[in-house]
Amino acid sequence: MSDSQQHSAGMIERLVRKRDFYAGALVVCFGGYIALKGAGYGIGTLTRVGSGFLPCVIGVTLVFVGLAIALSALASADGEDENILPANKEWLAWGCILASPVAFILFGKYFGLAPASFACVFVAAMGDREATLKSSLALAAVITTVGVVLFWYLLQVPMPLVTWRG
Repeated sequence: MSDSQQHSAGMIERLVRKRDFYAGALVVCFGGYIALKGAGYGIGTLTRVGSGFLPCVIGVTLVFVGLAIALSALASADGEDENILPANKEWLAWGCILASPVAFILFGKYFGLAPASFACVFVAAMGDREATLKSSLALAAVITTVGVVLFWYLLQVPMPLVTWRG
């Protein structure tokens, strides 16, 4: 094996041990998916852009940002930033963050925008280690009010405010 091949193999070994490499790879995959899906809607021209133009631009931009994040892993020293999971695992917070959009989807489908917004924010707020039941309820009420005014009254999103589809 030549020196350049050994150097390349060593660089790749360093990259795959770094957390930033995986974060960048995830962003590259996400951006690539968005760009490919956007191209399916028709890009159009610069003077007459199609509906897929903006998703394509955002997707390509995400690919470049992801590459920059992944390559920034080379800048960190060996032994640094090599644990993919943090030392203190916040399982409750991660579970609440993942459950929050699920709550929005389920509550939105069966009960409407206001209950969905409230449930989404309440579940996400309960993931904060310093949150109390009272503070989470208050935050959910405020965000729900703002969300209803913005999305239902001003933007007129076609979603029932409150419904029962049980």
